[in-house]
Amino acid sequence: MSAFMERITGSQSPLSSERSLRWSLALIRLGPAIILLLLIMAFNVLSPVFLTVQNVSNIVVQTSALAVLAIGQLFVILVAGIDLSVGSVLALSTVIGALVFTWNQGLGGSLSVAAFLLTGLVTGFLNGFMLTKGRLPHAFIPTLAMFYAASGLALVLSNGRAIPHVPGIVITLGSGYIGPLPVPVLLVAGLALVAVVLTKRLKWGRWIYLVGGDKEAARRVGIPVDRVILSVFLISGLMAGFAGVITAGRTASGYPTAGELAELQAIAAVIIGGGSFFGGRGSVAGVLVGALILGVIANGLNLLNVDEYWQLIVAGGIIVFAVELDVLRRYLEGRFRTLQARGD
Repeated sequence: MSAFMERITGSQSPLSSERSLRWSLALIRLGPAIILLLLIMAFNVLSPVFLTVQNVSNIVVQTSALAVLAIGQLFVILVAGIDLSVGSVLALSTVIGALVFTWNQGLGGSLSVAAFLLTGLVTGFLNGFMLTKGRLPHAFIPTLAMFYAASGLALVLSNGRAIPHVPGIVITLGSGYIGPLPVPVLLVAGLALVAVVLTKRLKWGRWIYLVGGDKEAARRVGIPVDRVILSVFLISGLMAGFAGVITAGRTASGYPTAGELAELQAIAAVIIGGGSFFGGRGSVAGVLVGALILGVIANGLNLLNVDEYWQLIVAGGIIVFAVELDVLRRYLEGRFRTLQARGD
């Protein structure tokens, strides 16, 4: 790749090279949106029902829980971390929420919804606490432990069976409509808007990007790195709780294996949408595009009666492609800074 870029820029003047790199970077940053557009065009040609109103509604509703999980995962990946527990936490929240409603039906659904969200917050806090106070070397370790613990607890509490008792408010949040608009899509839009404000409008949001870029440099300028890291795991856990509400609302039950592989899909959505495992890079809009890419692939291949195993292979290929785009983007940005320095 380096040799390829050298051939592109090596024989050009610095000004021309800088212009070429600027256009290349712009194209790569638009990569996720271009991929989504190409997929939509391809599936529209291959299946006459793909772009019908009903099918588009199905896609966005089916992608809602994944989108919420991916928004939470974005915050963790921004600080160069990873949260492997969100799928299990989603399942655990559905079980606890359903049990709370079963035990306290007279109190309505508010307490049940609170149980969903509190489950996510508690598990997120434990992940962040173990990482920061336990001085563990990487987020992989505490979140993997939580992955197993939450999954096991969900199975123990439910005896391995679905709990068919969730309040009406959860059903509405997971599968209801306000006019023609699906409620889960409105919930995703609201949470995404809050996430944009947090990351783009608050000083704390800038701290997240700085911590992801260089933790030691962030500490030297007085940023409370441990508190920032703890906060992103709290958000990731809370988003898993919201995703649990959507999932329980769609299935009308608390289901102990509901989040199977959801953590990997959430990570994939962030990376496909332009996030970086190196930290300090990613956006809410990109995450939503990444989630839609996965949703479009799953829906389109289902319409074409493609075996689900092949769907996993296709998704894996797109993830590798997205990571390669990130590597190329980092290289181009390095070249761009070098050219700018020479120009100075």
